[in-house]
Amino acid sequence: MPVLTMAQALNTALRDALTADENVVVFGEDVGALGGVFRVTDGLTRDFGDNRCFDTPLAESGIIGFAIGMAMSGFKPVVEMQFDAFAYPAFEQIVSHVAKIRNRTKGALSVPIVIRIPFAGGIGGVEHHCDSSEGYYAHTPGLKVVAPSTVEDAYTLLREAIDDPDPVIFLEPKRLYFSRADVDLAVGAPIGQAAVRRSGRDATIVAYGPSVTVALESAEAAEAEGHDIEVIDLRSIVPFDDETVMASVRKTGRCIVIQEAQGFAGVGAEIAARVQERCFHHLHAPVLRVSGFDIPYPAPKLERLHLPSVDRVLDSVDRLQWNGSADTRWAVTA
Repeated sequence: MPVLTMAQALNTALRDALTADENVVVFGEDVGALGGVFRVTDGLTRDFGDNRCFDTPLAESGIIGFAIGMAMSGFKPVVEMQFDAFAYPAFEQIVSHVAKIRNRTKGALSVPIVIRIPFAGGIGGVEHHCDSSEGYYAHTPGLKVVAPSTVEDAYTLLREAIDDPDPVIFLEPKRLYFSRADVDLAVGAPIGQAAVRRSGRDATIVAYGPSVTVALESAEAAEAEGHDIEVIDLRSIVPFDDETVMASVRKTGRCIVIQEAQGFAGVGAEIAARVQERCFHHLHAPVLRVSGFDIPYPAPKLERLHLPSVDRVLDSVDRLQWNGSADTRWAVTA
């Protein structure tokens, strides 16, 4: 098995897709000769030509509008937004058109566009270069939203996204671009299927993208305190794998959700609500969330205080009412 970084796995996925289907095209800001800010598209223009991988003007709305037209004409555009907050100028195109064309045309037209967005923090980026925007896209019917946490999933999910007949928002954790692992390119799970990254019996931590690493580190630390924690990696935010998540929570009876995005009205709130609705009679404590704070993304020197940490997750583990009886399981003290 090859040893690849996440950036290399994504590059390999793009190469394999370009080779397999002549209708696949890759474009965006600086993806050509430069190979992208994070070098994910390195060498693609050289090897496939500038009609298959090319640079665009610095106009995100134009990039998505161009991709819509190409997709409606039979192409499979894979576009890069360069940084998470750079995608906001294209938001109207994504919400009003990319997400709605299949419904608007009663299925006559589809737009199989993959919108690659480097997202989340952990790199000390300044404003507009670090953000967690998954909630906007997950709230938009018609979009699939995925976020790999492993090198292997980066390859598999991107190949699945490119082959999907519907638009996919592909969120790439910036802090994991240069993580490294052995990769079996023939193994993977489809979009919409979560993965159990660590088995446990006492509590479930649900996470996605860069937060999976924090979840696994927290589970290891909790073991030293006598708690056996299961970690679920969503892999796909939309569609959501209710079956895997609920099976885990019904087994453990406790649940914590981690997200880097601000807490209010976020993806974590939706997960908590779904768990409460489907697992109420199995829960020994309220579902808890560990998230970024409800503030604009902070300056680099303050980033570590904003992002979920192992200490903050362990604080939530301690709040899971380990000593409560069945009759008082929902008793909450101020």
